[in-house]
Amino acid sequence: MSIDWLFAPLQYEFMLRGLIAAILVGIVCAIVGTYVVLRGMAFFGDALAHTILPGIALGYIISGGARDTLFWWALGTAVVAALGIGAISKRAEVKEDTAIGIIFAGMFALGIALISTVRSYAVDLSHFLFGDVLGVSAQSLWLIIIFGGVVLLLIGAFYKEFMTLSFDPILAVTLRLPVGLLNNLLLGLIAVTVAVSLQTVGVALMVAMLVTPAATAYLLTNRLPKMMALAALFAALSGVIGLYLSFYLSIASGAAIVLTATLFFLLAFLWKRMKSL
Repeated sequence: MSIDWLFAPLQYEFMLRGLIAAILVGIVCAIVGTYVVLRGMAFFGDALAHTILPGIALGYIISGGARDTLFWWALGTAVVAALGIGAISKRAEVKEDTAIGIIFAGMFALGIALISTVRSYAVDLSHFLFGDVLGVSAQSLWLIIIFGGVVLLLIGAFYKEFMTLSFDPILAVTLRLPVGLLNNLLLGLIAVTVAVSLQTVGVALMVAMLVTPAATAYLLTNRLPKMMALAALFAALSGVIGLYLSFYLSIASGAAIVLTATLFFLLAFLWKRMKSL
């Protein structure tokens, strides 16, 4: 009976799908998140997660409430928003964080305005705000596997280029790397990751999965491959532990996953602090 608590949730299909989705999403977010942390793009990730809200709301209204098509609306909006934020940040007469903040606030407000026109939005769209990993369907799981796999393959294919760009942008220019193209590719990969992770942790908590596991790993190592591996491990463990906490304590799954990831960060921070003393 001492291990019944471990296997009891696994008798439900929705828990199995949720566990697989949480692990896959955690790994993808963690690996992409290493570049987000190294390049100081946390605010960009948060803004991007919120700017896709109008696309989700518009897709919901146009499709008549069908959930199956919302992933594609989120994906398209995320890619367009990522490239748009990147372009405006480079060309605008204001600082990058100011441009991102303006777009973030405006798009999020537009999303709220669109959602408020849907009579049943509190029930139908709230899981996009706060996550609903236990509601992941078989179709959604396949989308996570396919697009998450594509993101990881591209990260592996351009590993050296992204590493050079993150650690030494001047060297990247000297080596005549296509810096603009690589930056846009990375922004696109972050956008796909946000869309893939949407149902797992939601818009409100999305940035936590991009930043927290990677930041935890950053405290423990200064080597990029090891940082990616540790971040993926912390993210996967956060997904599993968070889902079990959600199952037994009846709390929101997305919040439980993020709180677990935050606990890992605090433990790593305290360990680092004690080691330095």
